[in-house]
Amino acid sequence: MAETVGDFVCQRLSDWGVRTIFGYPGDGINGLLGAMQRHDPPFAFIQVRHEEMAAFMACAYAKFTGELGVCLATSGPGATHLITGLYDARLDHMPVLAIVGQQARNALGGHYQQELDLTSAFKDVAGAFVQQASAPAQVRHLVDRAVRIARAGRQVTALVLPNDLQDAPYEDPPRKHGTLQSGVGYSDPRVLPKDADLKQAAAVLNAGERVAILVGAGALHAADEVIAVAERLQAGAAKALLGKAALPDDLPWVTGSIGLLGTKPSWDLMTECDTLLMIGSGFPYAEFLPKPGQARGVQIDLKAEMLSLRYPMEVPLVGDSEETLRALLPLLNQKPTGGEWRNRIEEGVTAWWKEAGDRAMAKANPVNPQRVTWELSPRLPDRAIITSDSGSCANWFARDLKIRRDMMCSLSGGLASMGAAVPYAIAAKVAHPDRPVIALVGDGAMQMNNMAELITVAKYRHLWPNQTWICCVFNNEDLNQVTWEQRVQAGNPKYEATQVIPNVPYHRFAELIGLKGLYVDDPERVGTAWDEALASPVPVVLEVKTDPEVPPLPPHITLEQARNFMAMLWQGEPKEGHLLADTARQVLSRVLPGEGG
Repeated sequence: MAETVGDFVCQRLSDWGVRTIFGYPGDGINGLLGAMQRHDPPFAFIQVRHEEMAAFMACAYAKFTGELGVCLATSGPGATHLITGLYDARLDHMPVLAIVGQQARNALGGHYQQELDLTSAFKDVAGAFVQQASAPAQVRHLVDRAVRIARAGRQVTALVLPNDLQDAPYEDPPRKHGTLQSGVGYSDPRVLPKDADLKQAAAVLNAGERVAILVGAGALHAADEVIAVAERLQAGAAKALLGKAALPDDLPWVTGSIGLLGTKPSWDLMTECDTLLMIGSGFPYAEFLPKPGQARGVQIDLKAEMLSLRYPMEVPLVGDSEETLRALLPLLNQKPTGGEWRNRIEEGVTAWWKEAGDRAMAKANPVNPQRVTWELSPRLPDRAIITSDSGSCANWFARDLKIRRDMMCSLSGGLASMGAAVPYAIAAKVAHPDRPVIALVGDGAMQMNNMAELITVAKYRHLWPNQTWICCVFNNEDLNQVTWEQRVQAGNPKYEATQVIPNVPYHRFAELIGLKGLYVDDPERVGTAWDEALASPVPVVLEVKTDPEVPPLPPHITLEQARNFMAMLWQGEPKEGHLLADTARQVLSRVLPGEGG
């Protein structure tokens, strides 16, 4: 049988090192699926329940491996379903290739069924490279460019392949004018700033007396270098959410997460520092960074477009964080150990962890959601991978989990999309089947799209040598993050028509499809439930009935937020009594004199 275009695409992707594709079938990609079936060795094709989940999985696969993530979908709605997950990859700078089908070339322009202008539809999310193939001899350089651009630029790219072209005989491009002769291969370069710029950065950092470091996803591979620089400068270090695994939390000068989901010592670190070193982070909320003019700034990032964007940096450096920090270290002076700045940071971190524990163990109705992650933290297995959804559960993920060396964790960062935790956790298992994986998910995200992907877990779990895969559902019958944003930011009571969601027995659904289900509505059983889930020989859905009235408080409450909160109570909050008793004191104590703030 002659080689088809579909056969060539599969072989070319294999030549590029692609071994896993996430997707869902359809007649628009039958030629590719047939070629995949014939291909030897076969790809690991992970069949999802919905194409959006395939794109989330491709993004997470790239995050957890450092390799290209690939997703595949049919024409029309299959292709458009990918777009949300692809935006997740774009905003978090992940290399992902989307391959989608299209109607036959002779039908294009005829208002044919499932005919969409897909190059236009993908132009923003895959703006670095999106092309629709029209001839067999064109396909080689389209595949090569799509993969190379995605990998080199850590960007999303897209290929649109008409269905009749996939089954057409493949032809190499002829050696003549108007054709291209492309090839396979890419290796990341060594990216370092100039010596003069490194010296300028060192001069700024050496002059600082109170140095703060902020690390993001770009520092995940540079933990040793960040630690060495922090010790040299006697600095404290805060972590953006995507950089949560960049530094272990057992270091006494690591202040934890920053921002709305952050900690008080991270807030103090940024408001009191005189020098800021920002490493591989696109943390968006400038109000949680030093005030302009307060601190001198040095930033390291691979992408020049991210430099001096969140804070006016004195020395912006384009470079790989590991290589740049290694080159910078010999230029830094050792600051005296045991100084006032480092001691103040460590005292704040110690006090914070005590406060976090007190909050977690506070009474709630029935279970305090913070206790769920607080009880998990000391039980986390070595080399665990933790994913979180967006929403209030991300607060407890950010603040209460103590990450150790050799752990991984992630979530939808720049996009902050609901529904990413379970597909992320599936991709983590596909990438690292020997590692324990835990997903933290709100009930809103479970109902939106994550319940269906539990079926994907049931389908593929037999391939995993380590069966520890846990989906922890925070069941509070409330779209909780938005409820609290309505209260504190807008000063409005909870709008039950939009915020209350149905009570669903998630653990029983797990049991129906062959997984283990656990249900907890007693706070004293949270720890033992985690023990049981971690010891289970099959994947687990752990459902915890949590209290929606436990506030996901930011590290700093403004007077305006406190006023909005009290205005909301004045208007008549549906659960006003519970809120007044348990929450108003916490909000007001942060801003009113003499109230423990």
